Amino acid sequence: MPVDYDEDPERFRTGRRAVRAYATGDVHEPVAARVVAEGVAPVLDVGCGDGALAEALMARSPDGPGWVGLDASATMLAAAPRPAIRADAAALPVAAASVGAVCALWMLYHLQDPTVAVIEAHRVLRPGGVFVACTSARDDSPELTAHLGPQPASTFDAEEAEAIVAAVFDDVGVDRWDGAFVHLPDPAAVEQYLVGRCIGQELAAEVAAAAEVPLDVTKRGVVVWARKG
Repeated sequence: MPVDYDEDPERFRTGRRAVRAYATGDVHEPVAARVVAEGVAPVLDVGCGDGALAEALMARSPDGPGWVGLDASATMLAAAPRPAIRADAAALPVAAASVGAVCALWMLYHLQDPTVAVIEAHRVLRPGGVFVACTSARDDSPELTAHLGPQPASTFDAEEAEAIVAAVFDDVGVDRWDGAFVHLPDPAAVEQYLVGRCIGQELAAEVAAAAEVPLDVTKRGVVVWARKG
């Protein structure tokens, strides 16, 4: 998927505001809850963005676990808490077997070969450490397909995410979601939601004007968990 975080950071911020306003939660909270419950530290947050996972971790455990953010976008890192490092997910600047958890939330589909990043995560994890990634399914948001057409495949969709992780880790499990988790009450909400999902402003406005509101949007995807033996 194309990356626009430096060229158009407001698009990302619009998406974040739409999730907080109209979605029933996000993956960051349950991921933080499990990481804290597992007692694995430090947590390496690959593709950390502006630090949503760090915020969720602090809400669960103000004194830890230790969080380190990594992102390729200087713009996102400028808004992230510290410590945060500019780095490539395919070449983590971290020693082997040195961290307790590696999180790659909403980011592996940006990579041409996400397997390389999963291998890197396995390398830096201690034995017993936890890897977690998440992504949407290709049939996500079916209520919008009539207006936008089918969603193109990415390199890390829910349909193959488990298999990609299982090619590197032996102990893999999946949590799936499929439900009307986004409620868009009016055309302005539809437009905001679409812009946040990389739809151009003009097309987003056209769809918002044509959509029947209120609109409940079905979200489908997976969280993939893995443990290093």
